[in-house]
Amino acid sequence: MPRWINLANLLTLIRLLLAPFVIQAMLAGHPMLALALFGAAAVTDILDGAAARHLRLATSTGAYFDPIADKLLLSSVFVALAAIRTVPWWLVALVLGRDLYILAAAGVFLLLTSIRKFPPSVWGKLSTFVQILTVVVWMTRNWLQISFLDALGTAMIWICAACTFWSGLHYTWRGIQVARSD
Repeated sequence: MPRWINLANLLTLIRLLLAPFVIQAMLAGHPMLALALFGAAAVTDILDGAAARHLRLATSTGAYFDPIADKLLLSSVFVALAAIRTVPWWLVALVLGRDLYILAAAGVFLLLTSIRKFPPSVWGKLSTFVQILTVVVWMTRNWLQISFLDALGTAMIWICAACTFWSGLHYTWRGIQVARSD
Protein backbone atom coordinates (compact mmCIF):
# COMPACT_ATOMS: atom_id res chain seq x y z
CA MET A 1 0.00 0.00 0.00
CA PRO A 2 1.36 3.49 -0.85
CA ARG A 3 2.66 5.54 2.09
CA TRP A 4 0.20 8.38 1.41
CA ILE A 5 -2.74 6.08 2.18
CA ASN A 6 -2.83 6.44 5.96
CA LEU A 7 -5.00 7.58 8.86
CA ALA A 8 -3.93 11.23 8.73
CA ASN A 9 -4.76 11.57 5.03
CA LEU A 10 -8.03 9.66 5.48
CA LEU A 11 -9.08 12.21 8.12
CA THR A 12 -8.20 15.04 5.70
CA LEU A 13 -10.33 13.34 3.03
CA ILE A 14 -13.24 13.07 5.48
CA ARG A 15 -12.97 16.83 6.13
CA LEU A 16 -13.09 17.49 2.39
CA LEU A 17 -16.15 15.26 2.08
CA LEU A 18 -17.92 16.89 5.05
CA ALA A 19 -17.72 20.41 3.57
CA PRO A 20 -20.67 20.08 1.15
CA PHE A 21 -22.82 18.54 3.88
CA VAL A 22 -22.08 21.47 6.20
CA ILE A 23 -23.06 23.90 3.44
CA GLN A 24 -26.20 21.94 2.54
CA ALA A 25 -27.33 21.95 6.17
CA MET A 26 -26.74 25.71 6.41
CA LEU A 27 -28.60 26.49 3.20
CA ALA A 28 -31.46 24.14 4.13
CA GLY A 29 -31.99 25.95 7.43
CA HIS A 30 -30.61 23.26 9.76
CA PRO A 31 -28.18 25.28 11.89
CA MET A 32 -27.71 22.66 14.62
CA LEU A 33 -26.80 20.00 12.05
CA ALA A 34 -24.51 22.45 10.25
CA LEU A 35 -22.70 23.30 13.48
CA ALA A 36 -22.38 19.62 14.43
CA LEU A 37 -20.94 18.74 11.01
CA PHE A 38 -18.58 21.73 11.17
CA GLY A 39 -17.49 20.53 14.62
CA ALA A 40 -16.88 17.02 13.27
CA ALA A 41 -14.78 18.51 10.46
CA ALA A 42 -12.80 20.52 13.01
CA VAL A 43 -12.13 17.35 14.99
CA THR A 44 -10.74 15.67 11.85
CA ASP A 45 -8.38 18.63 11.46
CA ILE A 46 -7.09 18.21 15.00
CA LEU A 47 -6.80 14.44 14.66
CA ASP A 48 -5.09 14.42 11.26
CA GLY A 49 -2.41 16.78 12.56
CA ALA A 50 -1.93 14.68 15.68
CA ALA A 51 -1.72 11.48 13.64
CA ALA A 52 0.76 13.01 11.22
CA ARG A 53 3.01 14.22 14.05
CA HIS A 54 2.72 11.56 16.74
CA LEU A 55 2.30 8.49 14.53
CA ARG A 56 4.81 9.81 11.98
CA LEU A 57 2.25 9.69 9.19
CA ALA A 58 3.19 13.03 7.63
CA THR A 59 3.36 12.87 3.84
CA SER A 60 3.76 15.40 1.05
CA THR A 61 0.22 14.47 -0.04
CA GLY A 62 -1.11 15.38 3.40
CA ALA A 63 0.94 18.59 3.50
CA TYR A 64 -0.66 19.54 0.17
CA PHE A 65 -4.28 18.52 0.84
CA ASP A 66 -4.62 19.52 4.51
CA PRO A 67 -4.56 23.29 3.91
CA ILE A 68 -6.80 22.84 0.86
CA ALA A 69 -9.36 20.99 2.98
CA ASP A 70 -9.14 23.69 5.67
CA LYS A 71 -9.58 26.58 3.23
CA LEU A 72 -12.33 24.84 1.26
CA LEU A 73 -14.33 24.23 4.43
CA LEU A 74 -13.81 27.67 5.95
CA SER A 75 -14.29 29.59 2.69
CA SER A 76 -17.44 27.71 1.74
CA VAL A 77 -18.91 28.26 5.22
CA PHE A 78 -18.27 32.01 4.89
CA VAL A 79 -19.99 32.02 1.49
CA ALA A 80 -22.94 30.07 2.91
CA LEU A 81 -23.20 32.45 5.90
CA ALA A 82 -23.39 35.37 3.47
CA ALA A 83 -25.88 33.53 1.25
CA ILE A 84 -28.23 33.08 4.21
CA ARG A 85 -27.68 36.75 5.11
CA THR A 86 -25.83 36.12 8.34
CA VAL A 87 -22.52 37.85 7.57
CA PRO A 88 -21.96 40.64 5.05
CA TRP A 89 -20.63 39.86 1.58
CA TRP A 90 -17.80 42.38 2.02
CA LEU A 91 -16.37 40.18 4.79
CA VAL A 92 -16.53 37.14 2.52
CA ALA A 93 -14.77 39.14 -0.21
CA LEU A 94 -12.05 40.16 2.25
CA VAL A 95 -11.51 36.59 3.54
CA LEU A 96 -11.51 35.01 0.07
CA GLY A 97 -9.59 37.91 -1.47
CA ARG A 98 -6.78 37.60 1.07
CA ASP A 99 -6.50 33.87 0.42
CA LEU A 100 -6.46 34.35 -3.35
CA TYR A 101 -3.91 37.15 -3.00
CA ILE A 102 -1.60 34.91 -0.95
CA LEU A 103 -2.06 32.05 -3.41
CA ALA A 104 -1.27 34.32 -6.37
CA ALA A 105 1.79 35.72 -4.59
CA ALA A 106 3.03 32.19 -3.86
CA GLY A 107 2.56 31.36 -7.54
CA VAL A 108 4.64 34.36 -8.56
CA PHE A 109 7.36 33.35 -6.10
CA LEU A 110 7.36 29.82 -7.50
CA LEU A 111 7.73 31.13 -11.04
CA LEU A 112 10.25 33.89 -10.46
CA THR A 113 12.36 32.87 -7.46
CA SER A 114 14.02 29.84 -5.93
CA ILE A 115 11.76 30.05 -2.86
CA ARG A 116 9.72 26.89 -2.38
CA LYS A 117 8.53 27.06 1.22
CA PHE A 118 5.76 29.34 2.41
CA PRO A 119 5.27 28.72 6.12
CA PRO A 120 2.30 30.41 7.77
CA SER A 121 3.01 33.45 9.89
CA VAL A 122 1.76 34.01 13.42
CA TRP A 123 -0.61 36.65 11.99
CA GLY A 124 -1.89 34.20 9.39
CA LYS A 125 -2.56 31.63 12.11
CA LEU A 126 -4.28 34.24 14.28
CA SER A 127 -6.39 35.34 11.34
CA THR A 128 -7.48 31.76 10.65
CA PHE A 129 -8.30 31.22 14.34
CA VAL A 130 -10.41 34.40 14.42
CA GLN A 131 -12.15 33.40 11.18
CA ILE A 132 -13.04 30.02 12.70
CA LEU A 133 -14.24 31.69 15.89
CA THR A 134 -16.37 34.12 13.84
CA VAL A 135 -17.94 31.21 11.95
CA VAL A 136 -18.65 29.28 15.16
CA VAL A 137 -20.21 32.32 16.86
CA TRP A 138 -22.52 32.99 13.90
CA MET A 139 -23.40 29.33 13.37
CA THR A 140 -24.21 29.05 17.09
CA ARG A 141 -26.25 32.25 16.94
CA ASN A 142 -28.22 30.87 13.97
CA TRP A 143 -28.99 27.77 16.00
CA LEU A 144 -29.71 29.22 19.46
CA GLN A 145 -31.05 32.69 18.56
CA ILE A 146 -29.59 34.29 21.72
CA SER A 147 -29.42 38.11 21.54
CA PHE A 148 -26.01 38.16 23.24
CA LEU A 149 -24.64 36.22 20.27
CA ASP A 150 -25.91 38.96 17.90
CA ALA A 151 -23.70 41.50 19.66
CA LEU A 152 -20.76 39.10 19.91
CA GLY A 153 -21.17 38.13 16.27
CA THR A 154 -21.16 41.76 15.16
CA ALA A 155 -17.98 42.38 17.14
CA MET A 156 -16.43 39.24 15.65
CA ILE A 157 -17.10 40.50 12.12
CA TRP A 158 -14.95 43.57 12.78
CA ILE A 159 -12.26 41.64 14.63
CA CYS A 160 -12.18 39.08 11.81
CA ALA A 161 -11.94 41.81 9.17
CA ALA A 162 -9.09 43.55 11.03
CA CYS A 163 -7.11 40.33 11.56
CA THR A 164 -7.65 39.20 7.97
CA PHE A 165 -6.59 42.57 6.56
CA TRP A 166 -3.57 42.81 8.87
CA SER A 167 -2.38 39.30 8.04
CA GLY A 168 -2.61 40.14 4.33
CA LEU A 169 -0.45 43.22 4.92
CA HIS A 170 1.98 41.17 6.98
CA TYR A 171 2.30 38.52 4.26
CA THR A 172 2.99 41.31 1.77
CA TRP A 173 5.72 42.77 3.97
CA ARG A 174 7.18 39.30 4.58
CA GLY A 175 7.09 38.53 0.85
CA ILE A 176 8.97 41.73 0.05
CA GLN A 177 11.61 40.88 2.68
CA VAL A 178 12.04 37.34 1.36
CA ALA A 179 12.19 38.53 -2.27
CA ARG A 180 14.92 41.01 -1.40
CA SER A 181 17.02 38.31 0.23
CA ASP A 182 16.63 35.80 -2.63
